[in-house]
Parts: sequence; structure tokens; C-alpha cells
Amino acid sequence: MQFRRLVVKNWRNFTRVDVPLSDRMFLVGPNASGKSNLLDVFVFMRDLAKSDGGLQQAVESRGTLKKLRSLFARRNSKVEIETTIVDSENGAEWSYSIAIAQEPRGLHRPIVAAEKVVKNGTVLFSRPDDSDEEDPELLTQTHLEQIGLNKDFRELAQLFQRTSYLHLIPQLLKFPNLANRNANGSDSFGIKFLHRIMETPERIRKSRLRKIEEALQVAVPEFQNLIEIRDESSGAPHIEATYRHWRPHGARQREDQFSDGTLRLIGLLWSLLDGKSLLLLEEPEVSLHSEIVRKLPSLMWRIQRQTKQRRQIFVSTHSYEMLSDKGIRADEILLLQPGLGEGTQVRPVTEVAQVNDLMASGLTPADAVLPFTRPQHLEQLHSFE
Repeated sequence: MQFRRLVVKNWRNFTRVDVPLSDRMFLVGPNASGKSNLLDVFVFMRDLAKSDGGLQQAVESRGTLKKLRSLFARRNSKVEIETTIVDSENGAEWSYSIAIAQEPRGLHRPIVAAEKVVKNGTVLFSRPDDSDEEDPELLTQTHLEQIGLNKDFRELAQLFQRTSYLHLIPQLLKFPNLANRNANGSDSFGIKFLHRIMETPERIRKSRLRKIEEALQVAVPEFQNLIEIRDESSGAPHIEATYRHWRPHGARQREDQFSDGTLRLIGLLWSLLDGKSLLLLEEPEVSLHSEIVRKLPSLMWRIQRQTKQRRQIFVSTHSYEMLSDKGIRADEILLLQPGLGEGTQVRPVTEVAQVNDLMASGLTPADAVLPFTRPQHLEQLHSFE
């Protein structure tokens, strides 16, 4: 099952977004245009589908509904999300939509203003319904998060739950005691990354680590091998690498001695191998050598092709090197452009005539797209003292 369209209204940077989605998408735009916020729509839907928190926790972990509502929305007080999903195995087409409002009577909890699931044109349910009218407390939960109510569309809830997001921050992995755990139990920044590795079944874990080891032998000077171990006294998980050294058996280092780039590359490679559902990657180029970054789009594509049902990968980036890959198609790029007083506009590059024509003439996505993300009046930085 894959996401094929996303419609968002009144969400953070955006008053309205309506875009098609491919197997692989690159979100490109200037700083503060909303790339992270657009990826977070999918993380939010994942959190909505959790039976141990659902709507209330999904909003609370982001502050309040007021913080989710777009500053540019003039009259619409609701946050609205709609997504279309297609099952390539049986051809079924699903639609899930939700509108979230703030509870009246001064309670300020988020509530379901509308919720609907459609399968192959048939409405499976639509809220609010008679039960909601009789007991408004029901509107504090979605049907998506309730096992007793989502039987007819549970595969949809499970798809949302399997969405993966990892933006590994090396310092938090090296020094986990410095971090505050997310309230909703997610691990977006890789604090529990080593635990995830060790909890993977041994055969799969060792197979993935072998593949990562082979990649590191190419990308990291003097690297030899990678193993997973547990601390003898505390049982804490670690990864340990051997580097060629003047000593006969080389020098060994644990993750707290790895470079930021090595840790981020390990996290990225593991994420690409781990799972079959939607993977969200935020600026994966950070800390990596430019020549490694150039290879990432083709690496993603090869891994996608290895699975029967191609895994979707959505990437936020403004890396020239990554977007220099001519294998990236125009329909795989979403261009985010902030508008004066109207929020950020999101368009597939196929609908941006000037950019589309430049790519059709043979320019790389980097040369065709990135000039349209350049901040205005950038030359004024020269006056900074």
C-alpha cells in the first residue's frame, strides 16, 4: 500500500496543499519554507493511529492545536488532512480524511470535527454520526486509533503505524543521558537506535550489518569491520568498529568515538534496510561527504527495487550534490515556495513550467530547481558585521 495523494489545509506553513505522490519524493525549498512540517504530516498520521495515545497524544506532543494551525489561515479554525492510498496487490483505493478542531466549552482538547474512510468509492464510515451526537466525548478519539472500531480498515491504520522517521542526531546517540525522551514514545532522533538494532532478529540483524559494513569500507577511510555487542556489566547495546592501525589487529572504537558522519551514515543505511513502509528522511546529506551524497538517490532507488512492493521514501533536502542525479524525475520533486502573507505553496515540478522545461532540456534537478529556492536579497549578508 502506498500513499498517492496528500491534501492538507491549515497545517503550520500551509493554508492548502494538494499534491500527487510517487514512490520517491524530494521536498526542496528554502530554509523555513516548511519541508520538515510537510514530512510531519505523515508522522502525525502515524501518531493518530496509535492505540496508546491517538489524537490527544499526537497533538499534545506538538504543543497544542493552536501551534498546528496555520498562521496564515484567516477563517478556517480546523486542521484538515486527507490522503489517498493505493494497494498495488489488489488494486484497492482507500481514502482517509480527518478534520480536527478545538473542543468548545473552554476545555481546549482537540476533537474530531470530521473523519471518513472510503474504499473503492464506498464510504465505510463518516463522522460525526448519531453516536457522536449522543456522546460528544467520543469525538476526543479517532476511529483510526480504536481497535474495536477499525476492523474494516485496520490495514490502513497499520500502514500509518509503520511509517518510519529518523533524523539521527549523533550527540544524542553518543550521550543519551543528555536527551529528553519524546512524550509519545517515538524515537525520531535515534536515542534508542542501538536498541532497535539489537532487538532485530539475529539473522536479519547480521545480514544488514554486513551490508552496512561493506558500504563503510568504501566510504570511511581505514574502516575494516562493524559488530554489535552488549556491555558486560550493564547489558547496554553498542556498535564497535575496527580501523586499520599500526597495531597488528587494528584499533577498535565504539559509537561514542565515531565521527558524526559515520554515525549518520550507519543510521541512514539501517533505515533504508529496515522496514517496507513509508520512510521519511530529513536532510540525510548532513555530515556526509559530497561524493557520498551524490550516490544517495541511486542507492535509495536500488533498495526500493529489491522489494516486491516498492517502499516509498520521502526526502527533504537542499543539497546540490543529491539533486545532481539525473535519474531524479520532475514528478519526484515537490517545490516549496513561501508566499507573502499566504503561506507556503507546494507544487510538483511538473506543474512549474519554467523548471519543468529546464529539466526537459537536460539540466540536472540541482541546476533547474535550486535557483528557485534561493533566498531573495542574499547579497545583503555581505553587510553583516
